Amino acid sequence: MHPNQLILASASPRRKTLLDDMGLAFAVQVTNVEEDDRPHLKPDNLVLNNAILKAESVAKEAPDALVLGSDTTVAFEGRIFSKPQDLNEAMQMLETLSDQWHEVYSAISLRWTNGDFKESFYEVSQVKFRALTPSIIRKYHSRVNPLDKAGAYGIQEASDLIIDSIKGSFNNIMGLPTELLANQLKKHGFNFFTD
Repeated sequence: MHPNQLILASASPRRKTLLDDMGLAFAVQVTNVEEDDRPHLKPDNLVLNNAILKAESVAKEAPDALVLGSDTTVAFEGRIFSKPQDLNEAMQMLETLSDQWHEVYSAISLRWTNGDFKESFYEVSQVKFRALTPSIIRKYHSRVNPLDKAGAYGIQEASDLIIDSIKGSFNNIMGLPTELLANQLKKHGFNFFTD
């Protein structure tokens, strides 16, 4: 027995691109769940909870499919940096992260209702920003929309302006730990690869 399809439970164009780049055949179904944003949660618990919420909301409607929910957040010194509410908050986030190492947590939750399969996992990568002046931040925000990105930045866009170095998975920082996902799909015999 095998799920009939893979469904990405996300509106994220970055996650769609990453799954395409992996060579996976999948459908997209946008979720409308209210994300868990309790401030006392640790970053790993936050991203795992949100990935599970997204996967379970779609899995109820598509019980024969393997549903992939995912979530990403940025953490620095015990603070969580989710998507900023406005440009002022985005500016403050980048000013705080300036010339500092921080962590990027991305989680995946896989759900196959009719196969009674549930698995969730996450990965942590580290990013060091360059020393950022207000003019560099404004220049970056003129090129990149920070409002739909955890931590107010995207590693894949104009990163030369803000990124000094990274440790760990680039794709994880972009929003999906693809290496972990590929290993989990193979481990459980879920073949959605197109080649």
